[in-house]
Amino acid sequence: MTRSVKANDFVVSLRALENDGRMPVRRSAPIPEIAVSTAWVPEGAEVSADLVLEAVHGGVLASGTVSAPWMAECGRCLEMARGTVVAEVRELFEEGGGEQDMTYPLGEESVDLEPMVREQCILGLPLRPLCKPDCRGLCSRCGANLNEGPCGCPTERDERWAGLDILRED
Repeated sequence: MTRSVKANDFVVSLRALENDGRMPVRRSAPIPEIAVSTAWVPEGAEVSADLVLEAVHGGVLASGTVSAPWMAECGRCLEMARGTVVAEVRELFEEGGGEQDMTYPLGEESVDLEPMVREQCILGLPLRPLCKPDCRGLCSRCGANLNEGPCGCPTERDERWAGLDILRED
């Protein structure tokens, strides 16, 4: 069962930072439309942030990990590939931060972690996903999935390399 996304799932009140300057934060909720051209986080999948927020001069430092499941079409055999994005984060939130700065915006009483979590997930998605590290791909002649076994196509010999055949062992 998929739960609906609330606008405040990744919004964290900063009141607890006033006491000791550090605060652990764990949030987990779906974030829609996290994707690159080759991979995506499935709709409704839980994206997790396990962070420590720390008050620093002029802002709040978020350190920890962000994780999410991903899916993609294998770059070799075209079967479905799956994995988990796990990104180490150390990002600064400061007043006036945003698009022009290299930091994230900080509210007066709260911080919205969702833009940072989304960005870290996108940066962690594979650009050339594989269903498994030793994927053999498809036969270039008949298109058979070579992970399921040999295809039966005759091996081609490139005559340009024939001079090197003397180096092969019998």
